[in-house]
Amino acid sequence: MTVFRAPLLPVVLAEARSQPADAPASVDADTRAALAELYARHAPPIRRFLRDLLGDTALAADATQETFCRAYRRLGSLDDRARSVPWLFAIARNVSLELRRARMRHGKVFVPHETTHEAHDAVCRMGSPEAVLLDQESVRVVGAALARLGEDRRAALLLRFDHGLAYEEIAEAMSWTLAKVKIEIFRAREVLRATLDEYRAGGAR
Repeated sequence: MTVFRAPLLPVVLAEARSQPADAPASVDADTRAALAELYARHAPPIRRFLRDLLGDTALAADATQETFCRAYRRLGSLDDRARSVPWLFAIARNVSLELRRARMRHGKVFVPHETTHEAHDAVCRMGSPEAVLLDQESVRVVGAALARLGEDRRAALLLRFDHGLAYEEIAEAMSWTLAKVKIEIFRAREVLRATLDEYRAGGAR
């Protein structure tokens, strides 16, 4: 089993950058300032989101840079700055999907091995029985539980419980209907609950 690592990333980014940019080459000072503000405010949660999706800190850092490179090129398409959060998460999700497709093309297998404490805490906030997991071992168990979800379902769950997006914002970020968002998050919670119940049952024996 080969684990996908960062050396494949330049291939993916080169493919992305070969596509025509949809923003003018020259960007005015106000636009640059707007992007700098977006980066300062949202780079940490975007990086955490990508780390939870990709399971690799270094890869998530590179993917974050690519996310904001694309945001720079597309900033002119953001008519309402109040929509910047779901807009940025949508770009980040697309970057992660391209990485997943690249792994498949190159025969690589993604094995998640890192879960942020924020993601762990978010799961614990979902309520019983998740809230009983309190120690370092629970971080590993939550990571394994999240890994059982498909990438789209995991992304939706993280956007809701870790990053606090409203269902409407998740629908925008994921390009889903509102009904689908609610269904997918419900199903994700059921998978997590089953995994965590297994953990509790094992500890009780």
